[in-house]
Amino acid sequence: MNKLIFSSVLLLFCFNLSNAQLLKIGVKAGANYANFESSTLQTDAITSYHAGLVAEIKLINVLSLQPEILYSTQGASYKNAVEEFKAELGYISVPILAKLNLGKIISIDAGPQFSYLLSKKVDASTDINEFDFAVAGGLTFKLTENFFLQGRYTLGLSEIDKNADYKNSVGQLSVGFMF
Repeated sequence: MNKLIFSSVLLLFCFNLSNAQLLKIGVKAGANYANFESSTLQTDAITSYHAGLVAEIKLINVLSLQPEILYSTQGASYKNAVEEFKAELGYISVPILAKLNLGKIISIDAGPQFSYLLSKKVDASTDINEFDFAVAGGLTFKLTENFFLQGRYTLGLSEIDKNADYKNSVGQLSVGFMF
């Protein structure tokens, strides 16, 4: 009985938030330009993608919170005199960004990102960490009431490999639609 009451109250709360335009749900997808930051090895960037769900929770007139759940592929390549090595890492990423609205069209976005490794295609022997912690920042441009364009840079703070000094570095360009 308690679960039913709790579920009903939660559903009613979410319905009221969405009716008051305090909560918007949407989808987004785009391109990644990913590389590894390292003090010991120079790597080359790879182009990949990201896609997922996005929400916007209005806190006050100029400030909102934007949590997301994305599938994001990241990595890098490295070429020596003999061969090329490539790493493609597939993450479920959860950025939680504060959005400072600068008028009705542009916002500055910044916050932490937590990622969990789902897949890896690595040409060399590595010991990849499952969790990645990063900070993200960028800009959002509202093209219409529902369509938006985002540019973002995400810098990894935790090392990707347990035995090496590599961190994720990703530039993202996204398009999205809010319902």
